Amino acid sequence: MRLIILWLLYTLSLTAQALSGNMSYKDTMANDVPENIRQNGFIYCVNGIVTTFNPQLASSGLIVDPLAAQIYDRLLDVDPFTYRLIPEVASKWEVLDNGATYRLTLRKDVKFQETPWFTPTRNMNADDVVFSFSRMFEVNHPYHYISGGHYPYFDSLQFANSVQSVRKLNNYTVEFRLNAPDASFLWHLATHYAPILSAEYADHLSRINRQEMIDWRPVGTGPFRFDDYQAGQFVRLLRNNHYWKGQPRMEEIVIDMGAGGTGRISKLLTGECDVLAYPAASQLSVLRDDPRLRISMRSGMNIAYLAFNTSKPPLNQLKVRQAIAYAINNERLMQSIYYGTAETAASILPRASWAYDNQAKVTDYNPELSKKMLQELGLENLTLDLWVPISSQSYNPSPLKMAELIQADLAQVGITMNIRSVEGRFQENQLMDRSHDMTLAGWATDSNDPDSFFRPLLSCAAIASQTNLSHWCSPSFDEILHKALLTEQLAARIDYYHQAQQILSDDLPVLPLAYSLRLQAYRFDMKGLVISAFGNTSFAGVYRDMSEYAQKIKPKQEQQP
Repeated sequence: MRLIILWLLYTLSLTAQALSGNMSYKDTMANDVPENIRQNGFIYCVNGIVTTFNPQLASSGLIVDPLAAQIYDRLLDVDPFTYRLIPEVASKWEVLDNGATYRLTLRKDVKFQETPWFTPTRNMNADDVVFSFSRMFEVNHPYHYISGGHYPYFDSLQFANSVQSVRKLNNYTVEFRLNAPDASFLWHLATHYAPILSAEYADHLSRINRQEMIDWRPVGTGPFRFDDYQAGQFVRLLRNNHYWKGQPRMEEIVIDMGAGGTGRISKLLTGECDVLAYPAASQLSVLRDDPRLRISMRSGMNIAYLAFNTSKPPLNQLKVRQAIAYAINNERLMQSIYYGTAETAASILPRASWAYDNQAKVTDYNPELSKKMLQELGLENLTLDLWVPISSQSYNPSPLKMAELIQADLAQVGITMNIRSVEGRFQENQLMDRSHDMTLAGWATDSNDPDSFFRPLLSCAAIASQTNLSHWCSPSFDEILHKALLTEQLAARIDYYHQAQQILSDDLPVLPLAYSLRLQAYRFDMKGLVISAFGNTSFAGVYRDMSEYAQKIKPKQEQQP
């Protein structure tokens, strides 16, 4: 633990030195925003933190949503309306050897961003793809251990053991050869955890011995390039004028992370924010009543859940986990947290998934049964800690409030629950030492494949990658997931995933809580915003309708007859 703390202090010091710029927060935000930002850019308010500017290194946080889709591109994408795989910087792909080999053809017109710290001399090619993935999979790669050598999403999938090779066949063709067929493989290439980095930039940093900057001064191919960052306050992005899909409509985006709770909605109401991510459902009536604002909602590929630390007594006992589940009033959570914007979850897999088991059942609310079970176990006066993330998320707009409601429910059956607020890397490092009892958590993915939920959250390998917060390991469960990857027959995969859901229901390492709508509020003059079930969409097509902006709509009370 001491080494972890020292490493964190070093990282924060390095980050502050590397990223401090001349722009002050006051010059960028609030009422001091220059008029050209109102005309040529917008301010996106979100509650969260930045722990890296490379999504390969993250399991959550602002680099995953919303930053990754602005700075980087991936080989493939997921259509937000049809949920199908579509080309991104790879123009086409072939599946060979019954799903054990994947050959992708790259576009030839994709340029990397020009930045003050690096000017590329060539377009993106196969060298960049090989570098981006080899860095994660090959322990002997010169960049593997830069920034710690921890790649949570792909580590949880054991991709280092699954991928035999990543080869450049020619400048614009790359081939992934796997040790065994994997029907989910292409979907993982479409996640924001698989950005394409610049091998040329990496070579440049190696020559000047600044390799760690690849994760803090990013160079991608996305619609916007990184410009400035002030920790806990904002990230500023500027338009990539050489973006291969065409020039983005806005010159500048400011990601404001300087306000939480009611402070964010206040900024939207006063015009200090143009877009508000994940507004609390309790605030929707206020937002709906303001004629200057609009709200978008869409079903989300996400899950909020309670993770039990199954490696720690007494939660290593199934009956204790069941007793806690019976004590939680799911209906009250829906009413008090989501206000009609979510449904109680019956499975870790969202209802929108093609592998969702319609036979899955929500755990009954039965506090009397919970008390009886605890008495039989001799645990009438149990005390537990619940670790809770601070930031609102698409799957849980008010995590601390939810924790307080669960705390009250458990008190009714004799369990004293202490709430511990944690955040960011500190949460990951604390969870790694397995000292927690329960964790209020969630997961959202930009993939429509069930494997993007099951393996990162509940496989044995995901314990080491710090995404399996229950520390539950079931070889039989892992074997079912493996069998589901070996077949391309949809009916067979569905059957395997139904078996997996039944195992989770029987053993209860996690308690599913809610499937939430994705919410976004924005000013009336903002156009082109797309909200996807998978989250994290590009802002390249966003613009401000200046004809509406010029009308300067008056407050509601002045418009009433």
